[in-house]
Amino acid sequence: MIQAYVRATAPRGRETERVGPFLATYSPDDHPMLNYAIPDDGAQPTPAEIDALTAAYRRRGRLPRLEYFTEVAPGLEELLVEAGYALERRVPLMTCTPAGFADHPAPSGYAIREPESGEDYRRMRSAQNRAYGEPADVTEEEAERAEKSKAAGVTSALAEDLATGEIAGGGVALEIVDGTTEIAGIGVLDTHRHRGLATALTAFLTRDAYAKGAHTAFLTPGDAGIARLYARVGYRPAGECVHLSLG
Repeated sequence: MIQAYVRATAPRGRETERVGPFLATYSPDDHPMLNYAIPDDGAQPTPAEIDALTAAYRRRGRLPRLEYFTEVAPGLEELLVEAGYALERRVPLMTCTPAGFADHPAPSGYAIREPESGEDYRRMRSAQNRAYGEPADVTEEEAERAEKSKAAGVTSALAEDLATGEIAGGGVALEIVDGTTEIAGIGVLDTHRHRGLATALTAFLTRDAYAKGAHTAFLTPGDAGIARLYARVGYRPAGECVHLSLG
């Protein structure tokens, strides 16, 4: 169910191509994390098909990468490693349903809300970038893309310091497809961490998704510490996702 959701949403705003038992996606942005292939269920590619996938990304000046949930294609990782691909990371898949959801309000002195203007979207994206150790600058195109994502069903949330007006972090809930949504991009600035903002952002987006008809929300935390924050909202382990690439 979760992999089907990713197959449906990953192509949005990207060029796609079928290469053997893979759906290759290419983003206008050359950031490696935004360009990856997704295997078909039960994929058992031949060496020639893996080579063809590698060549497809090389032709576009993109790093050959895959992201997928291991239960979909249990034997694929071994085949890719044999072909020279290396494991970037293995992250847990966590899901939450309305029955297990635990709400968490914004901590004192902060507001969690949706962006209300183009400037809000720009500042939110800048905070997310900084939280992930990336440049703070946000291009006009990036800000416009974030603002327009609302029309495509994406819900954004930002954390605002009420005393200073600083945007301390943000996150998104992607479009709902067949009752499922992904919570992603939760990021909080170093100077505002350990106050419950990541938990409150996750709760806000999850609660909003349920109000709009979702029955399952999922996310992939970057490490065990972050996973514990999501567990406070009701997210529970449900599998794993692997990222592999060929440098």
